Amino acid sequence: MKGKIIAANWKMNKTNREAKIFFNEYAKLIKKNDNQVMFFAPFTTLAAVSKLGKGLNFVSGAQNFYFAKSGAFTGEESLEMIAETGARAVLIGHSERRTLFKESDELINEKIKAALGAGFKVIFCIGETLDERKNNKTTDVLKKQITKGLKGVDALNNLIIAYEPVWAIGTGLTATNEQIKETHAYIKSLADVALLYGGSVNEKNAAEIFAIPNVDGALVGGASLVPEKFAIMVNN
Repeated sequence: MKGKIIAANWKMNKTNREAKIFFNEYAKLIKKNDNQVMFFAPFTTLAAVSKLGKGLNFVSGAQNFYFAKSGAFTGEESLEMIAETGARAVLIGHSERRTLFKESDELINEKIKAALGAGFKVIFCIGETLDERKNNKTTDVLKKQITKGLKGVDALNNLIIAYEPVWAIGTGLTATNEQIKETHAYIKSLADVALLYGGSVNEKNAAEIFAIPNVDGALVGGASLVPEKFAIMVNN
């Protein structure tokens, strides 16, 4: 694989106006490189972001969806609706979806199968809590999440896994290089796919993280909201 995969997760941030301001600045900063860039934007901005992606050479994606094609699912969007915006990727299993919105491994599995079946690129998030790491349960948790999440999934060519230790998301804490190296090696032994690290990745530590074996890129949260910071990571 050429370059790294650098995925921005904007979470519940940026209006259409704010997204336009971001990309006006980002376009001035970005340099030609081999990295693969993805932006997971709020649904209300997806169509505008997807249109901009054609000129700025990035893939747009949705942060959430429901696996059914249609029906009485108030507040949800289908893959067909997402495809209409021009988005071609989806984020599944993020720790905030698991903890705040109680998404189970079984629901995540249904989402993965539906998205891959519809031809979407999938970033499948996994990770342990601080208590689980302290109690030496990291490998057990990750194995369970991968086994249940990928149950019945045979073709993994459009699947990317993002390892995001829950205790390092939005806290400013980052796993040590040795922790990332060991955990990524273990995940690769379970699923040989592109593997991203997520957990307080920013413009200051990205290059060092990218140099760790089996780190194929990063899922970036807060730092992806600032064009100057995100451009530094992409230009690396």
